Amino acid sequence: MSDIVVNLAVSGAQKILAAAKAKLDSASAVSGETAALSFPDTAFKFPAVSSLVGQDVTDISSARKILSRASAILDDGLKSGGIPAALAAGEASIYGAEIIKAVDYLDGTEPQPDCDGFFSDTILRTLGIQLADGRLPGFAAILGAAPDSKIAVSIVRELQKRSILIFAGGVSKVASAEKEISIIDQLKQENIQTGWDNYIATYGRDTASAVYPLDWAMRGALTFGGVRPGSSAEVLRYTKERVLAFVLALGPLDEIKVAAAAAAILLGFPVITDQDVPEIPGALIVEKDYSKIVERAAELRGIKVKITKIDCPVPVSPAFEGERVRKEQTAYEFGGKYTKAFEYLRMLPMSEVVDGKIDIIGPDLPDIKPADASSPARADLGLVVEVAGRKMQRDFEPILERQIHHYLNYAMGIFHMGQRDLTWMRISKEAAAAGFRLRHLGEILRAKFIEEYPSLVDKVRVTVYTDTQKMKPLLEAARRAYDLRDERVASMTDESVDTYYSCTLCQSYAPNHVCVITPEKLGLCGAYNWLDGKAAFEINPKGMNQPIKKGSTLDAKGGEWNGVNDFVKSASNRTVERFANYGIMENPTTSCGCFEAIVAVMPEANGVIIVNRGYSGQTPVGMTFTTLASSVGGGNQVPGFLGIGRLYVASAKFLVPEGGIKRIVWMTKEMKEFIGDKVRARAAEAGVPDFLDMIADETVATDPDKLLEYLAAKKHPALAMPPIIG
Repeated sequence: MSDIVVNLAVSGAQKILAAAKAKLDSASAVSGETAALSFPDTAFKFPAVSSLVGQDVTDISSARKILSRASAILDDGLKSGGIPAALAAGEASIYGAEIIKAVDYLDGTEPQPDCDGFFSDTILRTLGIQLADGRLPGFAAILGAAPDSKIAVSIVRELQKRSILIFAGGVSKVASAEKEISIIDQLKQENIQTGWDNYIATYGRDTASAVYPLDWAMRGALTFGGVRPGSSAEVLRYTKERVLAFVLALGPLDEIKVAAAAAAILLGFPVITDQDVPEIPGALIVEKDYSKIVERAAELRGIKVKITKIDCPVPVSPAFEGERVRKEQTAYEFGGKYTKAFEYLRMLPMSEVVDGKIDIIGPDLPDIKPADASSPARADLGLVVEVAGRKMQRDFEPILERQIHHYLNYAMGIFHMGQRDLTWMRISKEAAAAGFRLRHLGEILRAKFIEEYPSLVDKVRVTVYTDTQKMKPLLEAARRAYDLRDERVASMTDESVDTYYSCTLCQSYAPNHVCVITPEKLGLCGAYNWLDGKAAFEINPKGMNQPIKKGSTLDAKGGEWNGVNDFVKSASNRTVERFANYGIMENPTTSCGCFEAIVAVMPEANGVIIVNRGYSGQTPVGMTFTTLASSVGGGNQVPGFLGIGRLYVASAKFLVPEGGIKRIVWMTKEMKEFIGDKVRARAAEAGVPDFLDMIADETVATDPDKLLEYLAAKKHPALAMPPIIG
């Protein structure tokens, strides 16, 4: 390794540690040594320290101990020189930067204006399934600024085209600006929407904030990988082998930026820069051609992305799925509260589908006029997709139909919400000006169905209706089909089939986790049900969803079969011997970290509480969602705790060994609103029609004593049931 790079990294680390000490001294003078330090919405205190050291930093005093440790690491590295010195500088810089940013949170200066700041555990888990299933093949941390805002946009668009999650921040002095500028501001100048919905997270306008993407990566090891805090070698192995990330260091490189680059290299992330520096093969690379910098970085990190060319005047990528089109940006609007809109996918014989045919029945966009100058143009919309394929089955229609929502949202400037006959779509003025027309809806759908479902779909025809009278018969046919599908799914039980389906999608992050998906229990992430598993196996027989023959029943009540046990033992790398699919106390299922909600036993209430991802408040068991999740995830079996998909709560197979739905004593208000009607119906079957009102939420109590008072007043059935632990 070049002495120049090593010396810069060491000098940068020394400056970061000095800045951290100054921050602590200043904060201590105001608040004292016992002033609490923390980051928001995380169970890992200081994530890097938790990951690599295994210690909790709670206040200024304990932060000083970590600062001393960082100084010692740097001193030891200097004795060795070369690569060890640079990597030591990287590790020391991580600890110093965490201290700096924690004090900034204490001072109230974080997050910075127009920045996301620290990345919460909730966001990590929310995006975990997308990182696992390949929709987000990796992430890029941009540090600094491009030569100008146009180049900044072009780099971001190249990343978005590849569906790479973007962390943007840092600051640089560039020729096009009078003072230092961040890529955050360059994107703002060009009106680029940022935020998690757009897969562009802005971490901050200083180099120390770059610790947030690194924290994110290390928490992945603890959250999904089952790595124990303090297992530094395992954490670094995990980030190098499983987290596909790289850094784009743009603009002049000072010592602190080089120290940050060394920190990224420590985690196994290559750094690509546009500056003249001595290269380190595979770790620090120079690329001055901005049209090639993203492609070269992706190749260097082994991120392989297939880019499908679609006949469409706007970019099409999952990176645009969370984009919002506000009313003032809208040129055309369909459905919602103003007009009717529906979408209907049906299979037909091969001879009846003309592949690639797209028909518009009614006026196209230029001919749909607004009612007044202050409103977008509005019309009814019917979207009918007809598919044919040798392996296509009627059961797969709703699975493919649900993808319409995702695929149309992939187009920049198109906003789509809902499904079936409750859809709502907006087309932005920018997309319309670029030449977007209704036929492009068909072009997108045809291309994506052929690309994503090659073994099921051979032909796709799309008909777009804006003529209200001509779409009426299709809407009636669609509603009849919706009803038949619902009846079909409702009639399926775990006993009515002899084959279940596995999902090992999350093993890219949680190597020992296995989901067993049955008709009455969906995957923990909530995204995959039994029909999804069946379709996925048809699409890719060697993929993550494999058929599992149940075999003989070992415990009907607990949901245990010898065929399932055999499969799980093999698929979990022989870490799970027995697997009871319905219970929480004895041999419960493993949890990956992508679960939608957590069920936790509350012994004093003789029942369970349910908390959903996204709820940041306290629960009656004394733990937040993030604290619970840190114990449950990682592919482990944890009796008394269970990660679930939210709809499982209303299943007839919910906690059967423990007494079922009547064990629920508390759930978040959001959960009650989401699943209340289904819980009410299931409770009525169990003979407790007013049961939903007996379940407390955070507006009633988060304190265990108050909860018990409420349960007693409501005469909750859990209080009279056999002990849940015994």
